[in-house]
Amino acid sequence: MARHIAANALTLLIVAAFLLGGLILWGQNEYTAEGPSDTAICLQVKRGSNMKIVSQDLENKQAISNGLIFRVGVDYADKADKLKAGSFLVPAHASMEEIADIVTRGGASTCGTEIVYRIGVTRQSVQVRELDPQTGRFVEIAAFNPAVDEAPEAFTEKRGEADTRYRISVAEGVTSWQVVDALRKIDLLDGEVDVPEEGSLAPDSYEVVSGDTRQSVIDRMSEAQEILVAAAWEGRSEDTPLKSPEEMVILASIIEKETGVPEERRQVASVFTNRLERGMRLQTDPTVIYGITRGEGVLGRGLRQSELRRETPWNTYVIPGLPPTPIANPGRASLEAAVNPDTTDYIFFVADGTGGHAFAETLAEHNSNVAKWREIERQLREQNQ
Repeated sequence: MARHIAANALTLLIVAAFLLGGLILWGQNEYTAEGPSDTAICLQVKRGSNMKIVSQDLENKQAISNGLIFRVGVDYADKADKLKAGSFLVPAHASMEEIADIVTRGGASTCGTEIVYRIGVTRQSVQVRELDPQTGRFVEIAAFNPAVDEAPEAFTEKRGEADTRYRISVAEGVTSWQVVDALRKIDLLDGEVDVPEEGSLAPDSYEVVSGDTRQSVIDRMSEAQEILVAAAWEGRSEDTPLKSPEEMVILASIIEKETGVPEERRQVASVFTNRLERGMRLQTDPTVIYGITRGEGVLGRGLRQSELRRETPWNTYVIPGLPPTPIANPGRASLEAAVNPDTTDYIFFVADGTGGHAFAETLAEHNSNVAKWREIERQLREQNQ
C-alpha cells in the first residue's frame, strides 16, 4: 500500500513538474512573442507609477495579452524597479520584452505632447501638438496668439505635465529685438537678456526645458549663426562684390525681408549684386523701415514719401551701398544667395500680385511692371470695399 501511494505521489510530482515546466515555457514564449496590437500606441508612464499600473494600461490598450506574464517577465529580467516616467512610442506588434525595454531604458520621451513657441516676423504664436503614433507626425490640438488670446485649456493642461516637451521656433527675417521680446514672455525660461547684434541669431527650431535661461537660448542661436555664416562665406562665388562675412549678412538680411518665395532669393540677390557693381543705390523699402523702427516691432503701415527721402544710416534710397548693419536675422538660404546670386542683368523688381516679383533689366520694363502692380492693388482695394 505504502509503495503504491509513494508511486502515485512520484507520478503526480513528475506530472506537476512537467506542467510547471510547460507553464514556464509557455510564459517565456508569450513574453517574447509578437504582441497583439496592430497599431502603434503612445504609452504614458506618470511619475510614481509602477509595473502593475503599466501592465493594466497595456492590457486596456490591447498591447499585451497578459498583464501577469508581463510583470513576471519584468521581475525575472530584474527591471521591475527601473521604470521611467515619460511618454513612450510602443510600435505595433511589440513583444512584452520589447515594451519592458522601452519603458525602462530612460532617455527622452519618444512621443506625447510638444508645445512650440513660434517667433514670427509679424506675430508670435503658441502651438500645442501631439504625436500621432500611426503616422509618426505631430498633430495640432490647440494654437493661440499669446498677445491677444487667452491660453486654451489644452495648453494649461499640457503645460503642467512633466513629460511635455518644449520647442522655440524662430522664423527667417525676424529681428533680434523681436526674438528677445518673445523670449522675455515665455515663462518657461529664466533670467534677463540683452538684445544681441542684428543678424547674429540663426532662424531655426530649438528644444528647451523648463528652467533654461534666456541667455543660454540666445547663445545657442548665436553659435548656430556663426556656423552658418562661416559655411556660406566659405562657399562664396569668386565674383561676389562683397568684401567680408559681415557684408554678406547685411545683404542676406535685405534679401530675407524682400521675398518670402524661396525660389526668388538668388534672383533678388542678383538685382542687388548688379546694383552694387554698377554703383547704383539699392533703393529697398525694408531698409527704410528699419531706419524708422530699428527692428522694434512692425511698422504696420505703408511708407510715406517723406520717409523715403529722410536720411538715416539704413535708408538705401539716400545712402550708397549697403547699410551699416543687417536689418534682420537671415537664414541659410539667404546667406548662400547673397554670395551666390543668379547670373542676370536684372536691376529692378516689383511685386507681381502672386506673392512673388516681376524682374526687369530696364527702367521701361520696370515701369510697365509697376503699372501692372498698381492695377492689381486698385482691384484689391475695390474688392475689400
